[in-house]
Amino acid sequence: MGSKEREIKSPEVQLGGNSTPKRGSKKLGIYFLESDDRKTAFGRGYSGGVGGATPVNIHGKPIPDINKTGGWIAALFIFGNEMAERMAYFGLSVNMVAFMFYVMHRPFSSSASAVNNFLGISQASSVLGGFIADAYLGRYWTIAIFTTIYLAGLTGITLVATIKVFVPNQDQCDQIALLLGNCEPAKSWQMMYLYTVLYVTGFGAAGIRPCVSSFGADQFDERSRNYRSHLDRFFNFFYLSVTVGAIVAFTAVVYIQMKHGWGAAFGSLAIAMGLSNMLFFAGTPMYRHRLPGGSPLTRVAQVLVAAFRKRNVSFQSSEFVGLYELPGKRSAIKGSSKIAHTDEFRYLDKAALQLKDDDGANPWRLCTVTQVEEVKILLKLLPIPACTIMLSVVLTEYLTLSVQQAYTLNTHMGHLKLPVTCMPVFPGLSIFVLLSLYYSVFVPISRQITGNPHGASQLQRVGIGLAVSILSVAWAGVFERYRRTYAIQHGYEASFLTQMPDLSAYWLLIQYCLIGIAEVFCIVGLLEFLYEEAPDAMRSIGSAYAAVAGGLGCFAATILNSIVKSVTRGKGETRESWLSQNINTGRFDYFYWLLTVMSLINFAAFLYAAHCYQYRSKDGTDRQSEKGPGSDHTSINAQDPIKNPQLSVFGRE
Repeated sequence: MGSKEREIKSPEVQLGGNSTPKRGSKKLGIYFLESDDRKTAFGRGYSGGVGGATPVNIHGKPIPDINKTGGWIAALFIFGNEMAERMAYFGLSVNMVAFMFYVMHRPFSSSASAVNNFLGISQASSVLGGFIADAYLGRYWTIAIFTTIYLAGLTGITLVATIKVFVPNQDQCDQIALLLGNCEPAKSWQMMYLYTVLYVTGFGAAGIRPCVSSFGADQFDERSRNYRSHLDRFFNFFYLSVTVGAIVAFTAVVYIQMKHGWGAAFGSLAIAMGLSNMLFFAGTPMYRHRLPGGSPLTRVAQVLVAAFRKRNVSFQSSEFVGLYELPGKRSAIKGSSKIAHTDEFRYLDKAALQLKDDDGANPWRLCTVTQVEEVKILLKLLPIPACTIMLSVVLTEYLTLSVQQAYTLNTHMGHLKLPVTCMPVFPGLSIFVLLSLYYSVFVPISRQITGNPHGASQLQRVGIGLAVSILSVAWAGVFERYRRTYAIQHGYEASFLTQMPDLSAYWLLIQYCLIGIAEVFCIVGLLEFLYEEAPDAMRSIGSAYAAVAGGLGCFAATILNSIVKSVTRGKGETRESWLSQNINTGRFDYFYWLLTVMSLINFAAFLYAAHCYQYRSKDGTDRQSEKGPGSDHTSINAQDPIKNPQLSVFGRE
């Protein structure tokens, strides 16, 4: 039987009592109705010369010669901005704890909690920046505004470290006085000012982090046969720029602090951010832009409301006309291509279910298939970044706990003595080496194992990263047990800021390098995964998922620390908690092993989520390199009911 004979013919549908189909509308397959009556998915007309995900210039107009814009040259300007942002981020994360302890005279525990909260806010608030970019401003203007806010925050922090009125009296405050808590504490208004400028800086990061990686990826042409290869390399080089920023923060900035003071150190971060802003704006003529698609929260709300209003309507109802969609290639959502229908979250399909009395004028009652699929994708993506929260917990704990470990160890490298705050540079160096060798070593070897032309799929890379993080934190527990036993046996139990000359800090390199490898595989794979899988008009929010997971990890680390301190302290304060300020009487080894068990449970959850996940099937040339040229794609996936007329794409109710 020929293919035409197997095709299910659409039944005649009466609209408003008329047996003739409505003018300007047609049926696709058996369940999909396209209509020219639709204006937008959110109530405003979408007209103009640009449709779908076509790149435009800064004025929102078509680019006359697209070959003169975008590509690697444009991406280089964007790399510089991200490098400076991460340089400031890591520079503050590792130095602010010491600044609060030595200058503001705050305890280590409260200083670490304050910095963890700063890290968490700067990442968790990224969803706000992603929303603003996708809904209203676009990625370019969002970066431009928030990077200026970031610079203002860094300038405020520099003033704290430069002007004496912002810090407590430093007279007669030596190391012994610090340990005994006899130094003059910072006044409440001084801490309030410091927290204010610190959180302004974190808020500035909220608009940069979710947009920079997506804006850089926007510079590559999705229609190119080498698009997937370019995208893969872009995210690796993007994270390489992040790593370079971190290395500079852990070395040059620490050196400046030791030689010229805290004001010069924080001032160098502000200067670097200012220079990166100039570089970013200098590349403006080169950039390709994507039109903001309107409020994604409004579109999500419309789908939920429309689905709820039709919750009692059956897909087998005689009132059922079809699933609503626009005709042709253009989507109802500005800056987005159409998205093929999927069978997941079938309840949400009721938002696109058109009944005989629906005219498509009310988006709170009838949504397009593409709009519904956007919501499905956002829900489907959630478990993957959620499983990376545990990695962020480990990274956050390392920034504080491993520094406390390093204070008790010998940091000499030959005749060179490295500052304790330089120790976190080693994960960055391991990341740098790994990314440099990634395409020459890892990809060829893994390609032989997996058969994937890119060496490993995005989710496989995330899984590798999570697995290596387990090894890192397990080793940290083993070494900490040895370090603590050594300190007690050699009489250093009460001297937790005294270095033990015969025990090298370079044993920490094992856990540092392992966590660096874990970060490369997990975060780079996650960023690429979210960019490709997220809806076209929600890619900034998709990228924000990774930042939000990182922020939640920082908050989770703070909460976990509080719980552990409360549970392990013992009655009547007779026993020190696992996370005692005196690391030699605490039990950091137990805490690391607790993190190991939690990481194992998280890894099992990730394996289940990855096993259940199905990569998004895109139309056009989005995945041409995977499907091969000549593959036939349709904008609406109606294959199941066509191949098997006994099955509905919705199943039986």
